[in-house]
Amino acid sequence: MRRLAARGAAGDAEEVAAPAADSTDCAQGRSPSPWRLIDVCAVWNAGVFLSASDWEGASSGVARRLNEAETLSSVWEAELERLEAARPRRPGSGELGPPLRMARPQAAPWVHAGFLLCLLGLGGAIEIPMDLSQPPTITKQSVKDHIVDPRDNILIECEAQGNPAPSFHWTRNSRFFNVAKDPRVSMRRRSGTLVIDFRSGGRPEEYEGEYQCFARNKFGTALSNRIRLQVSKSPLWPKENLDPVVVQEGAPLTLQCNPPPGLPSPVIFWMSSSMEPITQDKRVSQGHNGDLYFSNVMVQDMQTDYSCNARFHFTHTIQQKNPFTLKVLTNHPYNDSSLRNHPDMYSARGVAERTPSFMYPQGTASSQMVLRGMDLLLECIASGVPTPDIAWYKKGGDLPSDKAKFENFNKALRITNISEEDSGEYFCLASNKMGSIRHTISVRVKAAPYWLDEPQNLILAPGEDGRLVCRANGNPKPTVQWMVNGEPLQSAPPNPNREVAGDTIIFRDTQISSRAVYQCNTSNEHGYLLANAFVSVLDVPPRMLSPRNQLIRVILYNRTRLDCPFFGSPIPTLRWFKNGQGSNLDGGNYHVYENGSLEIKMIRKEDQGIYTCVATNILGKAENQVRLEVKDPTRIYRMPEDQVTKRGTTVQLECRVKHDPSLKLTVSWLKDDEPLYIGNRMKKEDDSLTIFGVAERDQGSYTCIASTELDQDLAKAHLTVLADQTTPTNRLAALPKGRPDRPRDLELTDLAERSVRLTWIPGDDNNSPITDYVVQFEEDQFQPGVWHDHSKFPGSVNSAVLQLSPYVNYQFRVIAVNEVGSSHPSLPSERYRTSGAPPESNPSDVKGEGTRKNNMEITWTPMNATSAFGPNLRYIVKWRRRETRESWNSVTVWGSRYVVGQTPVYVPYEIRVQAENDFGKGPEPDTVIGYSGEDLPSAPRRFRVRQPNLEIINLEWDHPEHPNGILIGYSLRYVAFNGTKVGKQIVENFSPNQTKFTVQRADPVSRYRFTLSARTQVGSGEAVTEESPALPNEAYTNNQADIATQGWFIGLMCAIALLVLILLIVCFIKRSRGGKYPVREKKDVPLGPEDPKEEDGSFDYSDEDNKPLQGSQTSLDGTIKQQESDDSLVDYGEGGEGQFNEDGSFIGQYTVKKDKEETEGNESSEATSPVNAIYSLA
Repeated sequence: MRRLAARGAAGDAEEVAAPAADSTDCAQGRSPSPWRLIDVCAVWNAGVFLSASDWEGASSGVARRLNEAETLSSVWEAELERLEAARPRRPGSGELGPPLRMARPQAAPWVHAGFLLCLLGLGGAIEIPMDLSQPPTITKQSVKDHIVDPRDNILIECEAQGNPAPSFHWTRNSRFFNVAKDPRVSMRRRSGTLVIDFRSGGRPEEYEGEYQCFARNKFGTALSNRIRLQVSKSPLWPKENLDPVVVQEGAPLTLQCNPPPGLPSPVIFWMSSSMEPITQDKRVSQGHNGDLYFSNVMVQDMQTDYSCNARFHFTHTIQQKNPFTLKVLTNHPYNDSSLRNHPDMYSARGVAERTPSFMYPQGTASSQMVLRGMDLLLECIASGVPTPDIAWYKKGGDLPSDKAKFENFNKALRITNISEEDSGEYFCLASNKMGSIRHTISVRVKAAPYWLDEPQNLILAPGEDGRLVCRANGNPKPTVQWMVNGEPLQSAPPNPNREVAGDTIIFRDTQISSRAVYQCNTSNEHGYLLANAFVSVLDVPPRMLSPRNQLIRVILYNRTRLDCPFFGSPIPTLRWFKNGQGSNLDGGNYHVYENGSLEIKMIRKEDQGIYTCVATNILGKAENQVRLEVKDPTRIYRMPEDQVTKRGTTVQLECRVKHDPSLKLTVSWLKDDEPLYIGNRMKKEDDSLTIFGVAERDQGSYTCIASTELDQDLAKAHLTVLADQTTPTNRLAALPKGRPDRPRDLELTDLAERSVRLTWIPGDDNNSPITDYVVQFEEDQFQPGVWHDHSKFPGSVNSAVLQLSPYVNYQFRVIAVNEVGSSHPSLPSERYRTSGAPPESNPSDVKGEGTRKNNMEITWTPMNATSAFGPNLRYIVKWRRRETRESWNSVTVWGSRYVVGQTPVYVPYEIRVQAENDFGKGPEPDTVIGYSGEDLPSAPRRFRVRQPNLEIINLEWDHPEHPNGILIGYSLRYVAFNGTKVGKQIVENFSPNQTKFTVQRADPVSRYRFTLSARTQVGSGEAVTEESPALPNEAYTNNQADIATQGWFIGLMCAIALLVLILLIVCFIKRSRGGKYPVREKKDVPLGPEDPKEEDGSFDYSDEDNKPLQGSQTSLDGTIKQQESDDSLVDYGEGGEGQFNEDGSFIGQYTVKKDKEETEGNESSEATSPVNAIYSLA
């Protein structure tokens, strides 16, 4: 047994029901239809706009799932037609009489009213009542590419409205088209539609071209699109003689179709000459271009011929190409039965296996351009033995699963409604056991213009400001051209109240004379968009556009919307009142949209009453009333059960219904989703269907439909008829086990502040006992539409007391579980809201962490609906620095995070987060320690490098003085060097607790340079660098190694050589300075030139009197100015002047001079002379 549900509606002439449509679909122009129950706009649920998700969340017995009723597309017709009495059986026969023709019933009055309200709904444009003056508006026109059947008369549609009624004229190929001059062309009365009549002759091709319609009255001119008229063409296939196609078995083959070009393109399909379709599979298939591809030819392919057929749309004719005949060369005859069923047929027949290769497209890469909104079709057809498999991929991402589908045995990939994000590279992979190849297709998505902001009619009061916006996008970017009354805006008379700013026209201080129709044309190389928008300047007091004093009946617990269409200029404001109360309805269970519609989120009994809408502007006010009646839902509380019975017995299917007594109930039955004919073996009562003398043809599914004017409920059961020799018990035991049916008829009783009793009726266990029931709940404040597990109960119970949290608007559903699996969830129960209370807990997972070095972000896990306990849940966040006596900082937060700014780097804080609602505060929160943001650490302290021997180097360090956060480790970079040679840098990372490390030396000669830094989450901080100490014999070892090539050694040798040269020069100069003064102790013998020179007691002295002595200066007149000198002869006397004998001999003692030099050597002027310095070196 399965429970189905859908809602339908009908009304009478005196009652108008609200439109049953989802507001989004209605805003897109989808009108309600009473004929398809699965059409969202056709789902009539007591005047409620219900989408699929709304059905899922609606209350028990009110909203039923529609997905099980999708196959019941004729349910509503079946209910309205009442066919059971109109199809008698033939006498003496069990056959049914001739089928009846089903007349489509007229739409009920509520359908038209609903359609009006739907158009004037949330997304509708402003409409001016037709009794007011207004510029023309195009209401109907032919498509841009208008292809016509040459056998029929041509119609080019153009209709418009306006006050006064507009007149029409046409252009053809941008030139005025004089309709009156052509006897075949006429224009429909009160319309601009062109009719071209060919009954008296003429060729339709003569009228091909581009047409545009102009609708004009005294307030402006509106334009249609440019309509390109083309005549359909279905040319004949050229005659040709086709030779037999000879091909080796296993080879690939392409049979080309090449159909004649038609307009529109014909539909291609392949058949044999005897009009039997060609069987297609992974090996043989038709490509998108119409050709027939054989991945590998088998000998059985020559059992038929192959003919390409083209079906042309307008003429409904099929043209057939001359057939191809195949001749397959094979090593084995086809009738070899031993090979026909061989598991490896190719090798058994001697067909060589081949790796795949592409038949279409060829090569390894191709490109394809597609327009936005179109379907992208990618195709890969490969040959190979065995037949390759095709797989599709997108580079850098996944295929769009919601839009992608595979066709033609995976050889084609279709992506519907293509968009810019679908561009990229796709590739197909063809593979068999011999190998694989792939083909890459680069897809570029371009776009004809599409609207971002389509200009809308602008209705202003005199003196008001307004604007028209025409914003479109495309690829390439479209250009925008403004026109007024069909003429370029640049050539229009100037208007001081109008300003054009790109895609916007701004109107200031508009007057009556500003009325006109503006056209926005946006285009690129792929197409164009043309939109009309009029500017109307009116002074109109408010008026109501809907009938007065409507009666709207709705079903309990549903959502509905009350519309109040109105008009006025300036645009009025609208307010709603209930039962004459003075307060405006908005908030809580009510929501007023910008257009004035009032939505009631969940209908309750107390919502019944009279609702008044009041529209007001500066010129006056208008009001209207709507009477709302709330009805109980229709519900099948005892549904038909699945039954297994023997032929010839009597079966009764129950269908007991509860409904609102003020509504008329109708119960009808379907068999196998078709209207059930009630014959003489059946009896239909209000609460059951009885079948007498069950026959095998009675087996099937039976659906009970209980409907009123506002809603309906469905329930289905399956009847199994057994043969005479089989007992029902044995048949039932042989039935397969399945998941249980969903529980039903959920009911809430024993309502208390913190508990409620939930009762349900179990569904069929489908031959496997129910082991558990899972109760789920949903609330509509924090996570509407999301279901959570509440509790679990044994399968033996169907009633349980549920513990509840304060201030939660609960809704429950139940899932049955058996060993096979879980049932579908039950339909939801009605809602129950518990009373509020202060929170009893605080948010969890409170943290304080810095996201920057000068802040701290406090976060927590927000409380859910069952722990909020009241409205307006908020959080009191407090913080202060740890181990200080600072006062607490406090802030109230509605979210789940708060950022404290201007904090020191990485300091601890005490944090508290407390929940609060409108009923009070939660308990005192726990204190959590958090930290402000981290920064880079300072350098490690006391970095020490020790070298106990020539094999290892020991490193030690202390933690940084300022870690500025949590240390996560240390980074050590070191490198070996020997003179100018540097080795490869090595990086070591250590844990934050490690402060020692030993380096194994690679050789005993090199030194090492170490750089150490600490790390936090921010990064590595300041580094410290040390080098290993030099070894004692390192210099000698290095000199021995490469001293002759060292630069310092070469420089030292050059310096020594230069110094030796200077000394040699000094010695040479000293020896060439002059004679010797003989000095004899205590002898008064005068010196003469003839005396021999003695080595002892003599010194050299130069007798070149014409040369200045060292330390002398030359005067301006060329004479020599004597300076003080240590060699002065005066210094050798005892007094201030030198003393000589008469013969000129020296009186003083040499020793006196020598002593003086020892005591006054620092005062000698020669000490500052460069030459004397050289002498001293000599």
